[in-house]
Amino acid sequence: MLTTALPAVAQDAHDAVNEANNPLTPKITINLQDYYIPSFIDAPGDPEANQFLLRGLIPSDMFGLPQLLRFTLPIATSPDIPSGYVTGLGDLTLIDLFVLPKARSVTFAAGPVLVVPTATDEQLGSGKWQAGVAGVVVAPQKWGMLGGLLTYQASFAGVDDREDVNLLTFQPIVNINLNEGWYLRSSATWNFNFESGDSYIPVGAGVGKVFQLDKGVTMNAFIEPQYTVWHDGPGAPRWQIFAGLNFQFPIGR
Repeated sequence: MLTTALPAVAQDAHDAVNEANNPLTPKITINLQDYYIPSFIDAPGDPEANQFLLRGLIPSDMFGLPQLLRFTLPIATSPDIPSGYVTGLGDLTLIDLFVLPKARSVTFAAGPVLVVPTATDEQLGSGKWQAGVAGVVVAPQKWGMLGGLLTYQASFAGVDDREDVNLLTFQPIVNINLNEGWYLRSSATWNFNFESGDSYIPVGAGVGKVFQLDKGVTMNAFIEPQYTVWHDGPGAPRWQIFAGLNFQFPIGR
């Protein structure tokens, strides 16, 4: 009985780690995440930058359909050549994901994207209203998780003399579960700017740990250095450090 129970306990622990890392887990979620960029490619003056992301996820069943409303509000510090640096709010991104029925343990979700030009300085945002679509696929495994998040957004209004937005991003998600809540992760976001042509592909390799707190609350702490392996045009991060604390709260408690 003991030999059969041990693998089951280990699998339950891996399932808890997968749930903490799954972007489609239907729990109220608060993410405190940060990108620190110490070096840019072909940038004069060797500047650095930082972007703190306040993210949240709110599940709902409006219109009888399971949905996940996701918001992201950046607080950024960006180079402002030649005067130095500027710090303030970036543009607010809203994504409403409609979750489809599972197919062989694979979950799909898709929905609209809206970007609101809330930046407090022109260096921190596009100055444009943007709309688009997002799609997510997640496939939990016994050893970890595979997934991906694809978004496309284009500007439709805003400041006339600012450059239009035509942006595609793809975030591959690969997690490998270890023991006692630890896991390895890779989740660097690829950026393809069809308007300016400046695009880049980073690759990340990091580590994280999931903690089970009181009253069913889960905390997920991680750090993931990311290095740009391909770029087209100047201004891409040479490398960056992605770190964060994610909290999931069970509904109804």
